[in-house]
Amino acid sequence: MNVSVVARHVELTDAMKEYAREKVNGLPHFYNGLQSVDITFAVDAGEHYVEIVASGKRKSTFVAHHRGRDMYACVDQCIHKMEEQLRRHKDKIRDRHGPTHEQINDSVAGNE
Repeated sequence: MNVSVVARHVELTDAMKEYAREKVNGLPHFYNGLQSVDITFAVDAGEHYVEIVASGKRKSTFVAHHRGRDMYACVDQCIHKMEEQLRRHKDKIRDRHGPTHEQINDSVAGNE
C-alpha cells in the first residue's frame, strides 16, 4: 500500500508523520483492497485539519476529514471514520455475493 503525507501551511514533525503512517497501516485489516492512501495536514483559521483519502480496487475512493484543536486527535477521528467506511464497504461487497455451495447444501440437509 502506497502512503503519502502532505502538509499545507504547517510544518510537520517526523513524529507526527510516523504516527499517521502507523495508524494508516492498520486500515488493510478492514479492507484489503486498498492501493494508496493520501494524508493531508493543514492549519486553517487556527484549527488543525486532517484529511485522509484512500483509493481501493475498482475505483473505490474513501474520504475522511476532521477539524479540531489537536492534530493527533484529528488523525484518530479520521482513522475511526475511515475504518467505519471500509467496514461498511466490505460488508456490502460480501452481501452481494450469494451463499456458498456449502451453505446451500447445509441448509438443504438441515431441512430434511
